[in-house]
Amino acid sequence: MQYNVPDKKQNTIRILGIDPGLQITGFGIIESDGRTSHYIHSANIKVKSVKDDVTIPHRLGIIFSKLNEAIEQFQPDEVAVEEVFINKNASSSLKLGHARGAAICAAVHHHIPVSEYSARSVKQAVVGNGAANKDQIQHMVLRLLALRGKLQSDEADALAVCLCHAHTALLLNNKRDHVGAYA
Repeated sequence: MQYNVPDKKQNTIRILGIDPGLQITGFGIIESDGRTSHYIHSANIKVKSVKDDVTIPHRLGIIFSKLNEAIEQFQPDEVAVEEVFINKNASSSLKLGHARGAAICAAVHHHIPVSEYSARSVKQAVVGNGAANKDQIQHMVLRLLALRGKLQSDEADALAVCLCHAHTALLLNNKRDHVGAYA
């Protein structure tokens, strides 16, 4: 599906944030100058079939393909991906890692730099609390991006990853640039 993609604003970075999952991978795109962020788009990649008989390699191919389409359409400058949290079920963590790998490969395929953030650091950057719940994340993402309504959970998480990247990596780069200017 094609969307009307706004032209990139000057002095901003377009960030693609990804919340990987084998059944649903959320992604979001924002533009940010490190202080102010603007919503561009968000969506879910649903790879669960009605019969749920889709193989893991097939699911990974869908994630890779759909993220490639999003990258080609929205032309992000940077990609931010949520890291895998270690679950009590090692098999689940490993499968989630596969989905993450497919997402990272899509970015690398397009020569886009990738940054990785733990779920705790994403929550800390967006909500101010590393143990924030889904409702708190949803609320802050909506407020920070001046959105109305409600986002799907995976979309909100992906946009939170974008915001985390904007608030940490971009601000750190700005500080480094300013420090270098005075040295």
